[in-house]
Amino acid sequence: MYDEGPVSAKPGAVDAIVVPTIRHPAWLKHVIRLASALGCPLVTLHSRKWSKPELAALLMPSDVQFIAIDIGNPASLNLPDFETTTQLKNTPFARVTDLSAKRNVGLLLARLMGWERIVFLDDDIEVGSHEEVARAAALLDEYDAVGMHIGGYPDNSVVCHAHRLAGGDQDSFVGGGALAVETTRNPSFFPNIYNEDWFYLLDETSLRRLAVTGQVTQREYDPFDRPIRARDQELGDVLAEGVYWLLDGGKKTGWAGATDPAYWTRFLAQRKAFISDVLRRVRRLPAGSLKNRQAMEASLEAALGRHHRIDEVLCVSYIEAWREDRRRWAEHFAGTPQLDSAADAMKWLVKDSEPQLRWWTSMA
Repeated sequence: MYDEGPVSAKPGAVDAIVVPTIRHPAWLKHVIRLASALGCPLVTLHSRKWSKPELAALLMPSDVQFIAIDIGNPASLNLPDFETTTQLKNTPFARVTDLSAKRNVGLLLARLMGWERIVFLDDDIEVGSHEEVARAAALLDEYDAVGMHIGGYPDNSVVCHAHRLAGGDQDSFVGGGALAVETTRNPSFFPNIYNEDWFYLLDETSLRRLAVTGQVTQREYDPFDRPIRARDQELGDVLAEGVYWLLDGGKKTGWAGATDPAYWTRFLAQRKAFISDVLRRVRRLPAGSLKNRQAMEASLEAALGRHHRIDEVLCVSYIEAWREDRRRWAEHFAGTPQLDSAADAMKWLVKDSEPQLRWWTSMA
């Protein structure tokens, strides 16, 4: 579905690194060194108790230009009123995370600051060398987005982690955790749903021009620590996997086939059978083979419970809303001006009458 970028690709300029973060600024030390090596600005987008932009500012060396922003209430941001968000509001499927909002702010800030090539990195990702990021940026001459292979701990959903640990063959797809993007062509956005990066990588009919190069490492975590994690991922897993399964099948209609209720009836049955099979395999594992087997079972049962509340009407309605949101985002993005200063950009990033963002910068 994507091209393997040539290892010999010449290094390219990176206009900025954008890091959405909810962790203590100490987690930013690696990306600060990366920005220094690349000689590019670093944007850190903060929220929650421990992630304080003023502390991040104190960590920045003199050779790194930076903007550290407290995102605050996502509803105050100058983003379109997305129909996909409205549709899920006040339902069990509503998402309370602000990751998609932060990534969309990164795209708008790039437009405001005149940055054409930015690199999204999560705060739990480490890059082997800055040259690998530069090679990814160089491929943006030809591609709309360039992902980096994520090594270390696999970048999968909870259900897919269980599938792998129960003996299944499980790959990882390109994700927003380590993604270089070209910001001036084929505008796309991150909807507020799990697998929002998969939706970002789609164009009007199929996958955008995408390549993969380099290697990064994700820090290990416990995907089964809370069953709610699997429950909250299920709708996004269903929608993204369903759309990409259509593309894998080589349908000439591209993802437009995902507006057919009959398609989702079939896919939902297959998805339920898949989760049920993973749960059976986990339960058959020898006692003591996995220290967290009970937690895996609880997570898979939570995913099945949420799956039972998803039907073909919801899936079609979401895809149609997402198509409308693509149009809204394209209009909003086209109307976003290029400004002369970071201060002006910060003012533009919030809606009229909303409180101004708290932010720190070394840039004029």
